[in-house]
Amino acid sequence: MLEMTINDKACRGCQLCLDVCPTECFSFDVQTCKAGVAILENCIACLSCAFICPSGAISHRNHHEVKNFYRNIEFSRRMERFL
Repeated sequence: MLEMTINDKACRGCQLCLDVCPTECFSFDVQTCKAGVAILENCIACLSCAFICPSGAISHRNHHEVKNFYRNIEFSRRMERFL
């Protein structure tokens, strides 16, 4: 099962994770000025939040990574004859 954590000490409160998340997994606490995981079940593990976080406060575990084969030039050359 997917796990996502936000390091409270590292979170700067920039809200970039809220802006980039396509499924609205995050919440923002105005008192502490920190982001939090609101609805983990909505997460599709696109990892956009982790990539955009300037402080690296967001981490994911137990997610499946799909290799971007279309960016692999050698693979694309081998598959060219089939496309």
